[in-house]
This record gives sequence, C-alpha cells and structure tokens, in this order.
Amino acid sequence: MVSSGQQNYYNKLETILTELPWYVEEYIDTKSRKLSAASLVNYCHDFKIFFNWLLAEGLFDGSIKDIPLTLLEKLTVLQVESFLSYLKFQLSNKEITVNRKLSSLKSLFGYLQNIAETDDLQPYINRNVMAKIDFNDVSESPETTANRMEGKILLGDEYETFRVFVSEGYLETVIDDKKKTNFYHFNRERDIAIISMFLGSGLRLSELVGLDLGDIDFNKYNARVIRKGNKEQYVYFSEQAMWDLQDYINIRIERYKVEKNNKALFLSAPMGPKGTSRRLTPRAIEKLVEKYAIAFGKPSLSVHKLRHSFATRYHAEINDVPKLRRQLGHSSIQTTMIYTHIQNEDLKNAINKLNMPKE
Repeated sequence: MVSSGQQNYYNKLETILTELPWYVEEYIDTKSRKLSAASLVNYCHDFKIFFNWLLAEGLFDGSIKDIPLTLLEKLTVLQVESFLSYLKFQLSNKEITVNRKLSSLKSLFGYLQNIAETDDLQPYINRNVMAKIDFNDVSESPETTANRMEGKILLGDEYETFRVFVSEGYLETVIDDKKKTNFYHFNRERDIAIISMFLGSGLRLSELVGLDLGDIDFNKYNARVIRKGNKEQYVYFSEQAMWDLQDYINIRIERYKVEKNNKALFLSAPMGPKGTSRRLTPRAIEKLVEKYAIAFGKPSLSVHKLRHSFATRYHAEINDVPKLRRQLGHSSIQTTMIYTHIQNEDLKNAINKLNMPKE
C-alpha cells in the first residue's frame, strides 16, 4: 500500500517527467521497482539541471523535452567537465554533491548505452561520455569524518537541552516579536514532536516527511517508513518522542483544521481561502530546524546533524553497531562505523595517561 507521503512524491515525479525527454521517463520506469519515489524525483532534478545547462550553453536550440539522443552521444569530455565546474563554482555544490549528480548522469547514460534497445536491437547511444569521467576524490578516514562532524552535532547534555529549548527556551528569544510568538504557540507541539522524532529515531528527512498518521504504532513504539531503495521498514523511536508525538496528535485535527482525506502526520498551518492544511515539505522542516538551531546557538545543526546526534548517542549508550545500522537504514556497515569514532573517551583517556608523570 502506498502512503499519501509516497503518493505525493509520485505526483511530483509525474509532473517533472512531463518536462524531460522521453528516454528519461523510460529510464525512470526501469528504476521504479528498486528506488523510492523520493529518490526518483531527485534523479529527475539532477537531469533537469544538466539539460538546462545544455540549453544555456547553446548546445541545443529548443526545449529540454526535445533534446535528442544524438546530442548526448556527441558530448565531449571537456563539455562534461565544464558542467561539473559549473555545479561546483556557479551553483556552489560541494564535491560530494557534484559526485551525486554525476552518479545520476552515469546511471542514465549507462542505461542508454547498455540496457535500452531500439526495435532493431541496437543501443540508444553507442558512445557514453560519462564513462570517461571520474568522480571527485572525497574519501576520508572514519576518524576524519567523525572529527569533522563532532563540533556540529549534539553531544552530552546538549541532546536533551536542545529538545527542552524547543519546548520552552525558544519563546524567550522571540518574546518581543508578537508575530513570531504567536507562530511559535500555534506550532509548538508539532515542532517539539518533529525534533523529538529526529532525536529519538534517527529518521532521514524524507522518511519523516512521508509519515502518515497510520504509520505510527504507539503500542510498539515504532513507525513504518519507506527507506532508500523503496524498502519498507519499521523503525523504533524513544518514549520521549512518543510522548511528544501524542501531545501533537491530541491537537492536530482541531488546530490544523484537518480534512478527512488528509492522512499526513506533520502538517503546515492552514493556508489559502479555504484554510487548508498540507503536508509539511522537506524545505519547511529544514527551515524549522534551522530556526531553532540558530536561536540555540548552534547554527551548524541541521536535520542531518540531528540524525548524526541520534546515532552518536545510540552508540554511546548501547554500543551495538549492527542494530544501529538497521535503525539508520544504512546499506553498508562502514557508514555506521563512523559513529564508533566520535567521542572515543577510552582512547582519549589512554593517550592522556601517556603524558602523566610516573610516581
């Protein structure tokens, strides 16, 4: 059964595909069995950026939808490298983001060359320029990743302090601004529940956005989510998250004027002439977290950093990497191992002892 959150992504996918060439839609169809709708939308956004760049560079005179396969087949390595430079220097994409967009294009071009066939069993393109392009080297040791991350996540007492700040302390920072104060009072229970769910489960942004009311099991303290690869999984969340979520649900229908067919868990304030509530968008939740993080005095804290904060806390309390890997939905245990390098007090204490004078 497709949740309304997933259906929302499918609707977005259908819309963006109408703007892209026919062979992209064919490619997306082949990926739909293995990838979530959210991932497919991200792929299409990457393709749209690339195709728009082709038009801006004067490589094709027409609309994106009409870009022919012959153009893709004749692209040079220098032209693709120029596009990657555009991503980095014009769009200010980090190297890891450039790699992700390049990976999307490699996948599309690989399909066109190696999988797709014409009626006479010929590949759609014979030359694949993307196969000649290397990814940026952004590899680093788990220790380096952990050290870079450590100053940007919640550690120790900050974990609960941040939640309490959202619950109580934030109001003091906006008390002189009537508009912000009223907005906070209106959304307080919702915002606390969102922060608690991130801190109490380690969910990804797309997973939390896609939650429907029926996905929550309060008896088992878990939530049904659609993970990467379009995999369904039941993820546990903390008692505190459950309590905060229940407080929000108690006021959800009346305060947000929820229509019967709206199953989305987290909603925006009623908008428009009819006062309709809609599912919170990923960007709205990012801005929500950003607002509280800045007021808290930790502006580097983001949705993804809350996920890292949960993982670090989990490892410190339980020290069970396989279980943490499942909770986070990592495909590789090497990704999960990063959290074993954060706040390694045993190692730190051992090194400190080397500097102690002998008695």
